[in-house]
Amino acid sequence: MSGIVVWADGLRDPEEPLLSALDHGVTVGDGVFETCAVVRGQVVAPTRHLERLTRSALGLGLDAPDLDRIRGGIEAVLAAGDQLGRLRITVTAGLGPLGSGRLPGRQTVLVVAGPAAPPAPVRVVRTPWVRNERSAVAGIKSTSYAENAVALAYARAHDGDEALFANTVGELCEGTGTNVFVELDGQVLTPALSSGCLGGITRDLVLEWSADVGLPVREAGPGELPFTVLDRVVAGQATLALTGSVRTVVPVVALDGVPIRTGPLTEQIQRLYREREASELGR
Repeated sequence: MSGIVVWADGLRDPEEPLLSALDHGVTVGDGVFETCAVVRGQVVAPTRHLERLTRSALGLGLDAPDLDRIRGGIEAVLAAGDQLGRLRITVTAGLGPLGSGRLPGRQTVLVVAGPAAPPAPVRVVRTPWVRNERSAVAGIKSTSYAENAVALAYARAHDGDEALFANTVGELCEGTGTNVFVELDGQVLTPALSSGCLGGITRDLVLEWSADVGLPVREAGPGELPFTVLDRVVAGQATLALTGSVRTVVPVVALDGVPIRTGPLTEQIQRLYREREASELGR
C-alpha cells in the first residue's frame, strides 16, 4: 500500500488490523467521515471539514467527536507522509452489539492519507436510483456508503466516472461523491440542500467566492432544477460541472455517452478556485 499513512491513536502499519469485529462502523456502518484535499502538505479547509464532521455525528445521534484527538492524528499523518493528496477522517460509534442498538463507550477514530490523482474532467451517467431527501441520513456524510458504491459501479459499467441522482420528487440532487452545478441561461445553479444533497465544502466555497466577485452562481429555487434539466444538457442547451474536495471544480465532458462542452462560467469558477484555494490551506 504505497504512500498510505494510517493513524489510530498512533501511526500504524497500513496492513495492520485495527478494528474490532464488533465495531459499530463495521457491523452497521454507524459512523461519519470526511475526505479532505492535501495541498503542499496542508489540509484544505480543515476547520470547515471538522465542523461538518461534528454536524454529521450529531445528526446521527452520536456524541460530538474529540476534535483535539483528531487534530493530533492529522498532524501526525501529515508529518509522516510524502506527496499526500487526500486525507480521510473516520469516526465510528465504537464497539457495539451485532444489531443496530448502540453501547456507551469510546469512539473509534481513524486518520488515513495517501496520494490522489489530479483533478480531471468527468463523464457522468444518470443513475436509475433516487436519493431520499426525507431520509434520516439526508445531508449527513455517513459511512453507510453502499448506495454510492452501487451507483458508482453502475456508472463505470456504462463508461462513466460518476453517477447523478434525482431525489424522490424528481429534482436534480447530487453525485455519489460530488455536488453538481448546472450552467444555463447565463447563470450557474446548484441544487439546494432541501433536495437531500450533502452540503459539500467545495460547493460552499464556490458559492461564497463567486458571490464575492459577482459571478452569477447560486442555489436553485423551487422547481428550477428538475432532473429533466439534464435533457437540456444533452441537447447542448446547458452544461455541467462537479465539485468535490479532492476533485475541486471540474467540467463534465460527457453525459450518458453524449459529449458536452465546458461552459464559460464554469471556466471562470475553475480559475477563481485555483486563485483562492491557498487561502484555505490549514485554516
